[in-house]
Amino acid sequence: MKIGVPKEIKILEYRVGLVPASVYELTGAGHEVIVETQAGAGIGFSDQDYIKAGARIAASPAAVFAEADLIVKVKEPQLEECRMLRPGQVLFTYLHLAADPDQATALCESGATAIAYETVTADDGSLPLLTPMSEVAGRMSVQVGATCLQKANGGSGILLGGVPGVAPANVTILGGGIAGTNAAVMAMGLRANVTVVDKSARRLRELSTQYGSALTTAYATTDTVEALARESDLIIGAVLVAGAEAPKLLTRETIRSMRAGSVVVDISIDQGGCFETSKPTSHAEPTFVVDDVVHYCVTNMPGAVPRTSAFALNNITLPFVRALADKGWQRACADDPHLANGINVHAGEIRHPAVVAALSTDQAA
Repeated sequence: MKIGVPKEIKILEYRVGLVPASVYELTGAGHEVIVETQAGAGIGFSDQDYIKAGARIAASPAAVFAEADLIVKVKEPQLEECRMLRPGQVLFTYLHLAADPDQATALCESGATAIAYETVTADDGSLPLLTPMSEVAGRMSVQVGATCLQKANGGSGILLGGVPGVAPANVTILGGGIAGTNAAVMAMGLRANVTVVDKSARRLRELSTQYGSALTTAYATTDTVEALARESDLIIGAVLVAGAEAPKLLTRETIRSMRAGSVVVDISIDQGGCFETSKPTSHAEPTFVVDDVVHYCVTNMPGAVPRTSAFALNNITLPFVRALADKGWQRACADDPHLANGINVHAGEIRHPAVVAALSTDQAA
């Protein structure tokens, strides 16, 4: 099979769909890999590195899309990329269609089959292709939150861990999943006061058992979230409903009640965001202020650490890319129902139920 790897064009996105080691595995299995020139430059790989791995270098994205049967990317295709897709072609990447009706329409019009990393499942119901980027985003959220709290960046001037004789910051994390847990680990490591909020009593019990008195847990009710918001210096939104738009956990009124200079980091922004005041931002302009609260809502947070992120992602995606290439997408999805759950668009229609529901709701609104 011909596998294409275009250079990512989202603002300040440096990750790449396949690293040279992955290309070497695929070419060794008899597949042809076409990589756009400089696609790996952002993580330190030259065209020559890809040539050594067996790839062929294409001079433009159009050349990659024209030749490849399977396109492997990282971020959702921009509209200009959607226009290069064709019927019968397969796209394998993050999509997050629930929050992007324009992209959903463009993908349907392309006639391509689009398989989303974020809705591929595992036996235990988890989302294995989302996990590595959730780990990265969770850990990054504390770093960027700490930076945003600095006075020069609009924050209240609080050090997360405090110092002897001065209290540490209060950090609230909404969601105890992969992203939320990684955020908690980082925040506890910096000696902040950390509370994780979740609606699963079982998950809260697991976190309490694992981290003991270093971590406070709270069951998610509206009253609890509002009360914690008023006392928080940093709130991290880390909730996810597979394929669907994120629930809004902080209202505009709640944001208004927070202390001036507080910070909110919305990891869920790819899926529409979990704060009413959230709007997508980029690494070029990552923050904005609403009611004296600093908002960080970058839609591709892991893109800031592209080398770590690209390798972590390839470790998980490569077996699925190999299956799609070895068997073709129909046979690969028939053999693996978890991969089949990744099908979001086929034959001009949205196929994932959660995405259908989310987009229908948007249209009704």
